Amino acid sequence: MSARLSGRVALITGASRGIGAAIARAMAREGATVVLASRKQPGLDEVRDAILREMPDATVFAHACHVGQDDAREALFAWLDEHVGTVDILVNNAGTNPHFGPMITVDWGAWDKTFEVNLKGPFALSRLMAQRLIQQKKPGAIVNIASVLGQGASPLQGVYGMTKASIISMTQTLAIEWGGAGIRVNAIAPGLVETRLAGALVGNDEITRRFTDRTGSRRIAQPEEIAGAAVFLASDEASYITGNVINVDSGFRIG
Repeated sequence: MSARLSGRVALITGASRGIGAAIARAMAREGATVVLASRKQPGLDEVRDAILREMPDATVFAHACHVGQDDAREALFAWLDEHVGTVDILVNNAGTNPHFGPMITVDWGAWDKTFEVNLKGPFALSRLMAQRLIQQKKPGAIVNIASVLGQGASPLQGVYGMTKASIISMTQTLAIEWGGAGIRVNAIAPGLVETRLAGALVGNDEITRRFTDRTGSRRIAQPEEIAGAAVFLASDEASYITGNVINVDSGFRIG
């Protein structure tokens, strides 16, 4: 275990599986105190226990939070204030994608859920973190998980793509507004990753080929391949990087 994030407190949403769990493991290896957040406690407990089996000296907390709900976000930060301390690193990874199909058929319930979880949640959590850091005159780093689908047309994934485009815009604006306070804000735009959220894509051979045929590696990514970029952006090695989007997509956007 190295120490690039030693002394930091990292809050990672959507941490019960997939990309979030992989980032949590990677940040724990780098010495961060890791706080896992997701909707359901049992999945978080499993990830926490797995990290502690691998790294018995790590400090890992698990606290259920529905990031799309105002009261749940406030309760999470009240608990952090009391039991953990100030969050230095926030990884906004939690996401949902309930509508797979053309935008003309999406119902407003699916629309609202997608925007509440994918956009309102990250914005609200970022603000709760920034308020504390600014008051305490402490620096921090926010890493937003966007998507290559937020950088162009996203047929059959249009509403999801809209939220990720908004995340990129939010990243850039907050980087400028909060930069003077020492808070860096960056985003990662993964390509197609083998996760439960991407199940509708990964499970469709034709759609998968549309992605892989445009990548240099001709394959989809694993969650662990996203984690390194998150650790880098959260670390002091990225001290002069803010407002940027790192595409972790094996060349998909240039293919």
